[in-house]
Amino acid sequence: MLAAPINPSDINMIQGNYGLLPKLPAIGGNEGVGQVVAVGSNVTRVKPGDWVIPGNVSLGTWRTEAVFSEEALIRIPSDIPLHTAATLSVNPCTAYRMLMDFEQLQPGDSVIQNAANSGVGQAVIQIAAALGLRTINVVRDRPDIHRLTDRLKNLGAEYVITEEELRNHEMKNFFKDVPRPRLALNCVGGKSSTELLRHLAPGGTMVTYGGMAKQPVIASVSLLIFKDLKLRGFWLSQWKNDHSRDHLEELILTLCHFVRQGQLTAPACSEVPLQDHHHALETSMHPFTSSKQIFIM
Repeated sequence: MLAAPINPSDINMIQGNYGLLPKLPAIGGNEGVGQVVAVGSNVTRVKPGDWVIPGNVSLGTWRTEAVFSEEALIRIPSDIPLHTAATLSVNPCTAYRMLMDFEQLQPGDSVIQNAANSGVGQAVIQIAAALGLRTINVVRDRPDIHRLTDRLKNLGAEYVITEEELRNHEMKNFFKDVPRPRLALNCVGGKSSTELLRHLAPGGTMVTYGGMAKQPVIASVSLLIFKDLKLRGFWLSQWKNDHSRDHLEELILTLCHFVRQGQLTAPACSEVPLQDHHHALETSMHPFTSSKQIFIM
């Protein structure tokens, strides 16, 4: 293994709060990048020196070495940045699939999302910009909100607003100049998701892929009836189960193309030696953490 990040889903899995749990004892980590050092005589898909990433969850990437079947791994180009390679198989895949699979969006259409500073949120901003889509990005207010706003706009965000601003009546004026989004991406739940729904265009879809607030999604009856809004869920593990390995490899190659074009970069990462895992796990659970903890082996 070369590098492996700590994602919220990794923490959920350790806590026993995830939709797919490994048999115990287990090694943590569902994402990362490794370099092949040796292969068996019947292996054809990878060779020594290749960079590889996990093809599915529960492989346990928080370790220095591992033996996997070739079917469990996907080869990727070794000329992309290490942090990008290590964070490629979860958040960018989730972002791309949500942008492509629920609404037939065209260049100029807008997308609204909460938790826009998350790993998925940053990937949504960049991939949407590459596709010509406009993003309305909702974040929690914080002391350094201007710095965060600048950082997200540098990634390609068109608008960055706080949760409080989203609830403001002046949002009606905002949508006089910006098309109402047909797609909302919800990683929070609770009041935040209710506000996303309120601003969707008629017939639009809200896709829920996380629940950081640990509160249910509450949708008003009138919005469902009179605006015909749709509520959907997305889980990358289920998408992988429903699609062939060829589909997954095609998705990874598409993302690598964005990377090589300079249109997709890793979120801000803090490198941590694997032996400091206690400190890294604690840091990853702090609120307003703007940097992803990534183990360097």
